[in-house]
Amino acid sequence: MSEYLPGLEGVPATKSNISFLDGKKGILTYRGYRIEELAEHSSFEETALLLLDGRLPTAEELACFDEDLRRNRRVRYNIREIMKYLPPTGHPMEMLQTAVASLGMFYPSDECLTGGDRCTDLNYIHNMSVKILARMATLVAMWEHLRNGYDPVAPRSDLTYAENFLYMLSGCEPDPLHARILDTCLVLHAEHTINASTFAALVAGSTLTSPYLVVAAAVGTLAGPLHGGANARVVEMLEETGGPDRVRPWLERRLAAKAKIWGFGHREYKVKDPRAIILQKLMERLMEHRGGRVSRLFETALALEAAAEEPLAAKGVYPNVDFYSGILYTEMGIPTDQFTAVFAVARCAGWLAHWCEQLADNRIFRPTQVYTGEDVRPYVPLEKRA
Repeated sequence: MSEYLPGLEGVPATKSNISFLDGKKGILTYRGYRIEELAEHSSFEETALLLLDGRLPTAEELACFDEDLRRNRRVRYNIREIMKYLPPTGHPMEMLQTAVASLGMFYPSDECLTGGDRCTDLNYIHNMSVKILARMATLVAMWEHLRNGYDPVAPRSDLTYAENFLYMLSGCEPDPLHARILDTCLVLHAEHTINASTFAALVAGSTLTSPYLVVAAAVGTLAGPLHGGANARVVEMLEETGGPDRVRPWLERRLAAKAKIWGFGHREYKVKDPRAIILQKLMERLMEHRGGRVSRLFETALALEAAAEEPLAAKGVYPNVDFYSGILYTEMGIPTDQFTAVFAVARCAGWLAHWCEQLADNRIFRPTQVYTGEDVRPYVPLEKRA
């Protein structure tokens, strides 16, 4: 194939049985299970193991996996010392990429990847996946305290993944509903076929580099505003509108200027993102829990979605997963600049599942190009150049 397609749009880059989406019908599945069912019935721990192993675990398998995650939440003090010397004004995603990459120096275990052949040691792959996934949330939560001049809150082994994450972020007992909502958000963000960050993980993994560096490559890719950073932009945008009563004229000006409407549109979906539908319902549930009080951000978002239906829906542009996730995180007290880091914590499960799949039938990525430069020409000595 020699045709150039910008962004590799529609070009198959790999074969995978991890997730599937039908953008015209609004269907997303993990290992064949619809995202709606997983969001309602599963947990992040179970979903992560489903992605990694390819099947729903037994109660015993899930309990063992959960215990492994709890046992590996702590990180060595050296990591904390590195983080202490990072600029407190740095973005959490820059911190996360640095910290994840450094983990490999303190927890070396890459013997499976040094022979130049494909790695078939499933125990090694599983154990490395557990260690990285367990520590992702720890790193994000530690940074919230360290960048503000405080010692981090130690993880607790008596809490679920989502509960512990919220506890480490705030130092307080997590609200049960907040924990359940965050758990569902982690499920929704855990995997989404070959997106930009997952492709970065595949390319890095194909070189047989350390899994820590595979995840670090993916984190750096997710940090971009066109990928994982969009939900923070949504919150800023909603605040910029001036409230639900001013949404329509704001939208008209935005569309006239052909400016981007953050949280709307998706390369794959031509209908409303199924994850956005679930997140909207979670927001409604949170508001009901608070006695029916509607968040101004949420009210503005609803007004914007209604105002955008006529000019955008006809073009197949609907709210995506970023439109409501940032509002939920704001309502739970998570700082805006941490939104993408929370995304990374969840998506790490998908990255590692794809890393495992890549290793099973590995070939280093080496795409070609369409050359647009000069033909071969003679070198001109410096003294003869005009």
